[in-house]
Amino acid sequence: MPSRATAPASWILRFAALVLAIPAAGYAHPLAPAVLEIREAAGGRVEVGWKTPLIRPRGADLEPVLPARCRSTDPRTVSEEGGGVWTRWTVECGPGGLVGERVGVAGPGSLALGALVRVTLADGRLVQRVLSPARPFLTVPPRPRALDVARDYARLGVAHILSGPDHLLFVFGLILLAGTTRRLLGTVSAFTVGHSITLSLAALGLVDVPARLIEVAIASSVLALAVELARDPAAPTLLRRHPWAMAVAFGLLHGLGFAAALRDAGLPAGEIPLALLSFNVGIEVGQLLFVLAVLGLGRAAGRLPARTPAWAGRASVYGMGSLAGYWWLERALALLR
Repeated sequence: MPSRATAPASWILRFAALVLAIPAAGYAHPLAPAVLEIREAAGGRVEVGWKTPLIRPRGADLEPVLPARCRSTDPRTVSEEGGGVWTRWTVECGPGGLVGERVGVAGPGSLALGALVRVTLADGRLVQRVLSPARPFLTVPPRPRALDVARDYARLGVAHILSGPDHLLFVFGLILLAGTTRRLLGTVSAFTVGHSITLSLAALGLVDVPARLIEVAIASSVLALAVELARDPAAPTLLRRHPWAMAVAFGLLHGLGFAAALRDAGLPAGEIPLALLSFNVGIEVGQLLFVLAVLGLGRAAGRLPARTPAWAGRASVYGMGSLAGYWWLERALALLR
């Protein structure tokens, strides 16, 4: 990690982070995967639900793929629920059930961030899989395998944090606040402890906070971090001297945001501890990849001969704060709707 002596490199990094984050500002919310929910009912009937994110739905140009023998029996209904758009309908698939059949999604849209397919069989067994460009379909097995659960939820955790510009911008701010490798390790570890606690509590139903309120709080955390970075480092505050304190406190808020995404995906009955652990591991892997990418960029920027203008550092911090303020205002107004 570059020290304070290599400040020009850190200003270059701040500009790079803002350039990457500004296009994502329109999302305001972390991107969520599309969800295909299939539930077997009596007499060969199958209830189908297709959820796409409310903001810039990534699944809008993708369509569910069901077994060829299934025929629609009623019109589709569309409703807005929990930050997403649900389309529901019923199909008739005849006798034989869904075991061994292939379901998934297809179309010109992108599966880069995955889609979740959730199949509830007639006997109550639940099979879930995270679809990807390489694996856009699921052949329904007789029973879920533990290895599949671990892999799918870890992949879901990686996709969630890497698609959340507010989470990434907060982690980036922690890197700048920490300043040295030793302090960075402690700060990022504190953030991990904080979000792991609330992720587990919320996913298990022990803590319940409205998702829109969580989103406002997360935007506030990024704004508060930007304010701290804007202060004069020559007169360090308590938080600048001990960045782990801010990391663990705001990590508790971000953990609630991670839990909201996990609730959307659902936890498989009988594999809840494994799914929760795997999702958290996926978040840590995604966070580590991001930190390593930033450190690598910082090392490369430190070798550049160009000098950064004196105003660049403060302007970049103000840009970070402005972006966080935009997120906060948009999410706060959403509470009034």
